[in-house]
Amino acid sequence: MAALSDTISLAIDKALKAPNGRHAEILVHDGPLRQTVIALKKGVQLAEHNSPPAASIQVIRGVLQVTGQETVVIQEGCVEALTHDRHSVEALENSVFLLTTVTSIPGRNSHTGQIPVVDPEA
Repeated sequence: MAALSDTISLAIDKALKAPNGRHAEILVHDGPLRQTVIALKKGVQLAEHNSPPAASIQVIRGVLQVTGQETVVIQEGCVEALTHDRHSVEALENSVFLLTTVTSIPGRNSHTGQIPVVDPEA
């Protein structure tokens, strides 16, 4: 297992060299829990996408803007719970962040957070 500081440095180096300006690496995958280091070159945006049932972003380097129903700017060193609504993420500076997600919660659909409707006659 590599040190987190080494993983962060490697991730930003790979993102800066990548044609799409980003790099992601899963660090922890334990059942529904995932922790992923994601690096984005300044100006790169992760297009609007659904949110898992529970998630947070911890900005390790740089500054991110998360746009959903509201826009939130997350500074280096800060952690923020993610919206349960569709959202996009943009790097306002070369950035690296730790994304922690729970991909399923009993009784809820993955990536929507909504309780599924069950037809009792189905």
